[in-house]
Amino acid sequence: MSLPDRATTPDPAPALVLGPLLRYVDETSATIWVETDRAAVVKVDRGGVTAEARTFGVHGHHYALVDLEGLEPGSQVEYEVGLDGHPVWPEPGARTPAPVLATLDLDRPLRLLYGSCRTSVPHDAEGNRAHGVDALRAYALSLAGLAPDPDAKRGPDDLARPDLMLFLGDQVYADETTEEMREFIASRRDLDEPPGEELRDFEEYAHLYLLAWSDPVNRWLLSTVPSAMIFDDHDVRDDWNTSLSWRRKMEATSWWHGRIVAALASYWVYQHAGNLSPQERLEDPLWLQVVKHDGLDELDLSEALDAFAAEVDRDPEAYRWSYERDLGPQARLAVVDSRAARVLDPDGRAMLDPAELEWLDHRMRGDVEHLLIGTSVPFLLAPGLHHVEAFSEALAQGAWGRALGRVGESLRQLVDLEHWAAFQDSFQRVARMAIEVARGERGQAPSSVVFLSGDVHHSYVSQARVAAHPEGTGLRSHLLQAVCSPIRNPLPRSMRFATAALSYGVAGPLGRVVSRSAQVPAPPLEWRYLEGPWFDNNVAVLEVDGRTARMRWFTGEIVDEQHDLPRLATVAEHRVEAPVEAPRS
Repeated sequence: MSLPDRATTPDPAPALVLGPLLRYVDETSATIWVETDRAAVVKVDRGGVTAEARTFGVHGHHYALVDLEGLEPGSQVEYEVGLDGHPVWPEPGARTPAPVLATLDLDRPLRLLYGSCRTSVPHDAEGNRAHGVDALRAYALSLAGLAPDPDAKRGPDDLARPDLMLFLGDQVYADETTEEMREFIASRRDLDEPPGEELRDFEEYAHLYLLAWSDPVNRWLLSTVPSAMIFDDHDVRDDWNTSLSWRRKMEATSWWHGRIVAALASYWVYQHAGNLSPQERLEDPLWLQVVKHDGLDELDLSEALDAFAAEVDRDPEAYRWSYERDLGPQARLAVVDSRAARVLDPDGRAMLDPAELEWLDHRMRGDVEHLLIGTSVPFLLAPGLHHVEAFSEALAQGAWGRALGRVGESLRQLVDLEHWAAFQDSFQRVARMAIEVARGERGQAPSSVVFLSGDVHHSYVSQARVAAHPEGTGLRSHLLQAVCSPIRNPLPRSMRFATAALSYGVAGPLGRVVSRSAQVPAPPLEWRYLEGPWFDNNVAVLEVDGRTARMRWFTGEIVDEQHDLPRLATVAEHRVEAPVEAPRS
């Protein structure tokens, strides 16, 4: 049998590797992200409104962001994606509904789905036994109408399509790899060589995102609901930027430089670029290279992207990963980088570098019904744990001497004492900003100021008041912390007990005593749990309607051993009513 003549055999049509992901969306524009298997022209058609873009290359992979402009506000229309003139999405025979692209409607309630910490393992009995049911996938199945009978506790409006999904970190796990990921790594290199089973380079990150986003049901959800994202430590490595000691230990290895460059480069491609509006992207130096490329061949961004990643790791002020979403008069969302922007100098530790803090300061304003601050690590931990972390920072900084300082540093890294409470100067500054917003000193006070967070593998709602004022004197806004974690990566039961003990038990009074002994400043806020903690795999939905807000947490339940078709069930609900106006002092 003779082989076909290569000169006359047509090349196969290009194909999608990942996507489409619906990313930035406002009233009149939308951005679609894709990864393809080769260079191609990507075309998006939404009911006759079309746009196209050429792919750019990074280390042998191919990506595009397609911006559609001039859309009708509040419209919901199906769309299609084509590569070089060949239709590729939606896929023929898919059991999920056709993807839609819905623009924002500022005249109706706003729905925001959020959560963090999601491992990518199979959705079968073994995967569910080890990692629990993927709550995001359970939500997607229900939204698509593919799940079993609904949970009786849900009402008919509970599954209205969200306006935005906010993923608050650990979208991928670069340091705690799954069996499938380890098999891929082993096909490329010796697992006995550093960094072993952890990720090393861009190619391995590309495969990790493939595992995370390729399940057909989740892929459909990402194609039909806009998404915004921010990294946390496991997107890079556990305890990323905990302290200067941690960073120096990493930099002393043979593999860290390659790892951080690959982590930040892949994050820009897979997560960050789509966070930005088309106009904001035109201010990004990397994106300008894509836009200005006019050659016949695909632009190879590899060298420029790697150089960029190395520079922003060396100098956090060289680039801002934080961003803002204006969601109309009902809500403003500021998503804060609480990892890469850290200042680790022991004499000036900060969660946010000066430029980042100034950026947040300008966005901590009222004149909107609900001010939402997305930060991967919770701003308000359980009060006892907050004091323990504040003490750990003081101890590590030498409050009780150099020898105990080394003990404090070891403790800080061992049990992840590296949230806002462990960066006290930053915590105090942002707490005062929040108080000023809630008092109406930064524009008209919102109905609520809500910190949305993940990371800690348990969920809860806390409410704060001004310290030493039993009634929260002067506050015109509800001041809340709402955590949803994990989406799919539950704590072992032994650690759940330890977390509950730290939240409710001895950590409270002991934490206050030791933090005072280390001369930690008293926080300007006091807060308590309103709901929680609970430890289910969860996704949360925040709905704001005028001056009120409603929060619900959902999980997936296995029905009749159908591990691939979990039912969505309600875990908890909290309603935030319009606040009573406080008299000005």
